Amino acid sequence: MKALAGRQVSRNVVKMNQRAQAAKKSRARPLTRSETMARVRSCDTTPERKVRQVLTKLGYRYRLHRKDLPGNPDIAFIGRRKAIFVHGCFWHGHDCKRGARTPKENADYWMAKIARNRLRDETVRGRLTTDGWGILTVWECELRDPPRLAIRLKDWLELAPG
Repeated sequence: MKALAGRQVSRNVVKMNQRAQAAKKSRARPLTRSETMARVRSCDTTPERKVRQVLTKLGYRYRLHRKDLPGNPDIAFIGRRKAIFVHGCFWHGHDCKRGARTPKENADYWMAKIARNRLRDETVRGRLTTDGWGILTVWECELRDPPRLAIRLKDWLELAPG
């Protein structure tokens, strides 16, 4: 009987702790815009990890975020002289549904920022192409169909270098 009572007490303690945590979260102040933006990652994002997972399953080995290459490609195949950029549709202005939406707040700032991102992307592509590198851009929306993405990656990687 004592063992059962001990379990019941520990369960009650756990429930009390969970309630306290929930109450604490509900009293927490909302994040400021700056804090929200600080949590947006530039490396090791979920879309990037998904692309790397597909590449690993295909048996390819790669390097990440090479600082010695223009634009620090997300994934680089040094021997093949090929680089992959994994772009978020919104952040880089893709023409899909998510990328084409206009923010409701501070729209002028965001449209200018996305335009600068697109200009930077084009500049980086030009520099890498001039240096003899092959470039592939994988958009976040393309990750919805992993088998199709795997075929696209494999076909691109099997092409001649550059």
